[in-house]
Amino acid sequence: MGYIEFDKTQLINLEYSLNKEMIRSNRAGSFSCTTILGCHTRKYHGLLISPQPKLDGGHHILLSKVDETIIQRDAEFNIGVNKFPGSFFPKGHKYVRDFSADLIPIVTYRVGGVVLTKETMFVTEEERVLIRYTLVEAHSPTKLRIRPFLAFRNIHQLSKKNIDLNTKYQQVPNGIKVKMYKGYPNLFIQLSRKHSEYVHVPDWYNDFEYIEEKLRGYEYLEDLYTPGFFEVPIKKGESIVFSASTKQTAPANLSRLFNAELKKRTPRNSFENCLSNSAEQFFFRKDGKTGIVAGYPWYGMSGRYTFISLPGLAACKTLRGLCREVIGSMTINMSEAADIPLWFFWALQNCFSGESRSRLWEQFGPVVTRILDGYIQGDCTGVRLAENGLVHIDPAFPDITWMNARVGGQPVTPRYGFVVEINALWYNALCYGAALAHAGGEKEPSARWQRIAEQAKEAFPAVFSIPGKPHLADFVYGDEQDQSMRPNQVLVASLPYSPLPELLRKQVIDAVRRELLTPRGLRTLSPGDPRYQGKYSGNVEQRDKAFHQGTVWPWLLGHFAEGYLRLHGHQGIDLVRSLYDGFQDTMKENAIGSISEIFEGNPPHRADGASSFAPSVAEIRRIHCLLQVYEKKIIRNL
Repeated sequence: MGYIEFDKTQLINLEYSLNKEMIRSNRAGSFSCTTILGCHTRKYHGLLISPQPKLDGGHHILLSKVDETIIQRDAEFNIGVNKFPGSFFPKGHKYVRDFSADLIPIVTYRVGGVVLTKETMFVTEEERVLIRYTLVEAHSPTKLRIRPFLAFRNIHQLSKKNIDLNTKYQQVPNGIKVKMYKGYPNLFIQLSRKHSEYVHVPDWYNDFEYIEEKLRGYEYLEDLYTPGFFEVPIKKGESIVFSASTKQTAPANLSRLFNAELKKRTPRNSFENCLSNSAEQFFFRKDGKTGIVAGYPWYGMSGRYTFISLPGLAACKTLRGLCREVIGSMTINMSEAADIPLWFFWALQNCFSGESRSRLWEQFGPVVTRILDGYIQGDCTGVRLAENGLVHIDPAFPDITWMNARVGGQPVTPRYGFVVEINALWYNALCYGAALAHAGGEKEPSARWQRIAEQAKEAFPAVFSIPGKPHLADFVYGDEQDQSMRPNQVLVASLPYSPLPELLRKQVIDAVRRELLTPRGLRTLSPGDPRYQGKYSGNVEQRDKAFHQGTVWPWLLGHFAEGYLRLHGHQGIDLVRSLYDGFQDTMKENAIGSISEIFEGNPPHRADGASSFAPSVAEIRRIHCLLQVYEKKIIRNL
């Protein structure tokens, strides 16, 4: 068996198989996302999802799905799967024999004596999805009917039957081009096989039911449009490639394009290769900009998550060169939220740890100066520098940290005043900025930033230490300490420059391990807190209330692992290795070959949130890198 493979008994169990998603990007802003059976369970599912800058700038689903029918001796066997209110129709899952995804997704169907494989491919840097059908076995003449379903709508909305629809089509080589509404690009649907018959039967299929949206309290019924269907004879051993794209192509090139794309793929035949493959999906290049998508299927770019993710995503040599491009793109219009510019320093430290500091100052000195002096001068909205050298968030801005969920317009976890991770990041930024400036021969700013860093270091333990408790306050406003046991304090042990001495850092790490550590990351609140919510379920309001009140975030585990290894050295390897290895199980849990945004706080820690989340993948990859460093030290000392 392959590393990622499901058998018939697993696939026909829809409660099991419909929770498994496949996500592929084209590294240029477009992506494809659906379940392994092709039955949509979210409004975000679609085979060709691309940004539409001429409309609203958001991602839009052009091709929603494709259903297929195998025809033999006038008998029709529809191998598609769709959920409608009260039933599944058709029930093509009963024909599925197995699914594998070590290279690309391959579904094998058996209908009597017919064996058909379906391989799905999203083309790199093109808005094109390819599906290759291969007839492996057949004992009588066989035809394949391919019916595309179109949506032409924003991923956050749903399509409904309407009179504005354009039902016209034009023939193109081996296919058609259609455009449902004005303002959209044409969608070219073509087959590699000549002599395919297209039958134009425009129609709406009403009330596709999206289970996940229903569970979350959103609108969940959609009407999809089908312009008609293609019918093509297929012989044993023959392959036919279906293409849907915003650009017309020569049909004779489709098979060659499919095979060329196969050679570019990173095999998902091991845990490490799965993470590497997933990491590649988040990068994109478009319109001269290189960036990172924070997560699929509904996130876009995020300054915070870009800087948090970049070191781990670019951990391998092939992606390392993208660091400068991504940082260059992000620093042009960097948001001035409380922590985003401070994460820039952390990304710089990790991405260019082996480079000359004088060279880094030469390249990034203006950005470093702009950020640090911006905080000092009060240019960041809602943030000011206090007399003790720490940064202070105005209570009028209680949701500008990463814990920013809101319900009814109000923050669920308001945090203001002196916030623990903001000031850990601030101290780290001051120290690193001073070191870069000194290396670049700029003594005045270096000395100025170092003086403030010394003030902050002296004030930090006095402000955040809680008398009689090992953990730190989450935030402090006036004389009041918020003593909630939260994971944000872990950064004081993981960052290259820490404002706490080793003994206090060890107390923090030990406290985090006791109360917040799970096999899937760190809880956002201790289970001993009466506000703790160990389940992430219900409608939008219920889920947002749980988002940072006990829900587990994998990306925090990278900082725990780094802090733990720094304090315990080789003696900490076993624990960190067990945490890393434990994530192998997630490769087949939700988004195949990737890691979800969040997990529930209570065992068995069910995955939820964005199916594939850049910070989650990045920090688990970075744990692997940390382990390699510490294990090499042991070998050298033998």
